[in-house]
Amino acid sequence: MCGIAGLYLKDDALQGDLGRLTALMMHEMRGRGPDSAGFAVYGAAEAATKLVLLGPDGTDWAALAAQAGRALGCDVAVDAIGDHAVMRTEADGDAARAWFIANANGVTVLSVGRSIEVFKGVGDPDAVAERFGLSARAGTHAISHTRMATESAVTTAGSHPFSTGADTCLVHNGSLSNHNLLRERLQAAGERFQTENDSEVAAGYLAERMRRGATLADALKAGLRDFDGFYTFAIGTADGFAVLRDPIACKPAVMAETDGWVAMASEFRAIAKLPDVANARIWEPKPSEIYAWSRAA
Repeated sequence: MCGIAGLYLKDDALQGDLGRLTALMMHEMRGRGPDSAGFAVYGAAEAATKLVLLGPDGTDWAALAAQAGRALGCDVAVDAIGDHAVMRTEADGDAARAWFIANANGVTVLSVGRSIEVFKGVGDPDAVAERFGLSARAGTHAISHTRMATESAVTTAGSHPFSTGADTCLVHNGSLSNHNLLRERLQAAGERFQTENDSEVAAGYLAERMRRGATLADALKAGLRDFDGFYTFAIGTADGFAVLRDPIACKPAVMAETDGWVAMASEFRAIAKLPDVANARIWEPKPSEIYAWSRAA
């Protein structure tokens, strides 16, 4: 089944509550995906590039950061959080991501950018949120996912969100039938994948098009032509948030908007506890229609 929840704050006064509200939404989706979970939080943009890495137990993060710094030609600072680490560097983000993928054995790059941080884990979604301090995190928008792995093994790396481009991530409820073909095409164009999950291919598709200059809306319009399958996507970028359902729209989704926020979820119960929800405009997103909000608009 899987459960999606996304929250975009229009009112800056709510930014300190972003993590707490996202954790509430994620809690309500845990019954749809009890085996693993993850979230992406967009905070204030930093001067340095941040990479969030996932590694095996016992990974020597400090040694890996030092090795990366020598290879990239600039310092790499590290903050370890269990089996995750946040690396900060002045190096080019794409180059740093490529280096870690090629040289850090057993390590997965979960995200890269100046504002995004992605964390995920196997087990109860509430425990995953607590492990990485979701409730205490501040920011402008967030996307979360609780997973029921019906087509692949339950692993941390295979859990959502997926991110392959700077400050861009995606969560997905559904299944793509042509992801292997798209994967081959994207790899030929230089895209790097780290799992067999079809949702990572969708994330890579959007990132590759945006890397070549497309807007998020343009990339999603192209995806309506190229994606074969059924899906509800929630997508985050550095300054925006978007939702898209496939032309049949068989996967559940609901959206709500107030003067202070926009939210989407697989079920309304994830939205019901948000502030001022009694005054929200509530609707079901239409098939093939792109819903997007951005501070750059």
